[in-house]
Amino acid sequence: MATDDKAGVRGRLDLSRAQWRRGSQTGDPGAGHLEIAFVDGYIAMRNSADPDGAVLVFTPAEWDAFVLGAEDGEFDEP
Repeated sequence: MATDDKAGVRGRLDLSRAQWRRGSQTGDPGAGHLEIAFVDGYIAMRNSADPDGAVLVFTPAEWDAFVLGAEDGEFDEP
């Protein structure tokens, strides 16, 4: 089972004043949008359809690797 190495970070981040940026809609309109916010040196990501749900937290290096992978097609469906 994987450990949640960002649990402590999420507990310290104040997301109440985060300025969430929304990506463009693709697929099912009811599925929500991907939203990101830059907060206290981290990047937070959530689903706009469930704003009080799970929030993923990335370090700047992790975010850069994620963005480069997305741009390179690493997450494209076959």
